[in-house]
Amino acid sequence: MNDRGHLTITHIGGPTVLLDIGGFRILTDPTFDPQGHRYTIPRTGSVIEKIIDPALDVAALGHIDVVLLSHDEHADNLDNAGRALLATVPVTYTTVGGAARLGGTAVGLAPWQTATAGPVTITAVPGRHGPPGCEPLLGDVIGFVLTWPDQRDGALYISGDTVWYDELAAIGERFTLDTAIMHIGRVELPDGSRFTMSATDAAAAARRLDIKRIVPVHYDGWQHFSEGKAAARSAFYAAGVHQDVHWLEPGVPTPIAV
Repeated sequence: MNDRGHLTITHIGGPTVLLDIGGFRILTDPTFDPQGHRYTIPRTGSVIEKIIDPALDVAALGHIDVVLLSHDEHADNLDNAGRALLATVPVTYTTVGGAARLGGTAVGLAPWQTATAGPVTITAVPGRHGPPGCEPLLGDVIGFVLTWPDQRDGALYISGDTVWYDELAAIGERFTLDTAIMHIGRVELPDGSRFTMSATDAAAAARRLDIKRIVPVHYDGWQHFSEGKAAARSAFYAAGVHQDVHWLEPGVPTPIAV
């Protein structure tokens, strides 16, 4: 790689970020439809609505080497334009079930399986998109840990849509983590059970996993989130980790030292 340990992150919107690792370019959970689109979630019948345009459109992306897709069945992680994009990308790593549904160049990874793409080793890690037993209704999800030569302070963790549960503790046991791109937004049921982490959950997870820097994503852009940036910022401050939270300006490439 050209730049030792160099990572640039561009937040495009929702869960979608562009990672540039010394010129090797990875896109996560592609969502590029304009605001106003409404989608029905499989099996639940719930309708979600996109309320913010992406900061960049597909034409502005340039070449993408890899897509990392935490799950394929929810449009706030893979919308119509995102699906079309997958056909132009050399490889998409996602869940085993997602790869079977998507076909094409999609490759399924079970938790703890690894793949190598360019200079990057990609390890799929556990995730659960809700309370225990939610998988038949909400489907399987994975997160990812990325390592590459010359990382200075530790690996990069991408949480995907998950709640905290004990199995995630193994991520911190297997890897020294530096930065985590964490999906927050707090989507929950009336009984308090959650489909995704809140900022408070993310702060607690960062402590458990010994993460040094949190990069929040997936906290806005969709009507169903109950904790936007202002509320999340206050929650991080109350949790005492605000100095370790790095907010990205949408559409602006931001260097991150890892």
